Amino acid sequence: MTHEHNYKLTTEWTGNTGEGTKNVRTYDRSHTVSIQGKPELFLTTDNPAVGDKSKLNPEDLLVSAISSCHMLSYLYLCSLEGIVVTEYTDNASGTMIENATGGGSFKEVTLNPIFYVSHESMVEKAIELHHKAHEICYIANSVNFDVKCNPTCLVA
Repeated sequence: MTHEHNYKLTTEWTGNTGEGTKNVRTYDRSHTVSIQGKPELFLTTDNPAVGDKSKLNPEDLLVSAISSCHMLSYLYLCSLEGIVVTEYTDNASGTMIENATGGGSFKEVTLNPIFYVSHESMVEKAIELHHKAHEICYIANSVNFDVKCNPTCLVA
């Protein structure tokens, strides 16, 4: 049986400084994403010439969505399999290629999770479960570029 999940949000451009988009170089790219009952997200473009480096951008959110989804899928599988994870940190990175026409696309995202398990006997299975986590991660299964995973398992 399949279940359909639906998500609703509002994205509002907040960057009109009085002249709208009259000048491509000077209008502010700031915008707010609101989801009922959740904290607002304050975003901008990742273009350093016109963006605000102190704010998140859609590309940041895409990489973080993949990293977060993978981690949640992984922890779920570990719990089911009796693997006790005590710490988990992912130093994820993404590579996007910009083309000459102004568009672009992600080439890949690489996850680099470093995690601790409670006993040496869990290490092999803990590493193996990253492959299964990738298979069930909704976000990784929704993108059209490579998502790589380089897990590092340590014993607490």
